[in-house]
Amino acid sequence: MKRLIFSTRIYFVDVALLLLRVASALMIATHGWPKLSNFSEYLSRFADPLGLGPAVSLQATIFAEFFCALLVALGLLTRLALIPLIITMAVVAFIVHGQDAFGDKELALLYLFIFVSLFITGPGKYSLDTRFGRRGRY
Repeated sequence: MKRLIFSTRIYFVDVALLLLRVASALMIATHGWPKLSNFSEYLSRFADPLGLGPAVSLQATIFAEFFCALLVALGLLTRLALIPLIITMAVVAFIVHGQDAFGDKELALLYLFIFVSLFITGPGKYSLDTRFGRRGRY
């Protein structure tokens, strides 16, 4: 037990990646699902931070927060699915909440750093990417 606690070797890294990947993806999906299921209600008040129009902004956010999040949770096309999530969290943190207090952008920044970290590491051994022979390359 002492070796496990004080060692500088990384134990169970694939289990840790699985937990981080699934937990963060399912948590962000809970932000995307209400937008998908109440699209017209959200459309009337959704921000347009990039000047693409509220409908396109909302659709892109739903794509990232719900559909890409499910792919990340499964570990399928993980790195490709993380790109829209990283972009969405960067827009939320630095544009939508850019002038707000740190506490208002803290959650978006936390997700951003998690998704960037997962992009760097890949999905880990316990993913569909690995199962299908992609070995975390996607």
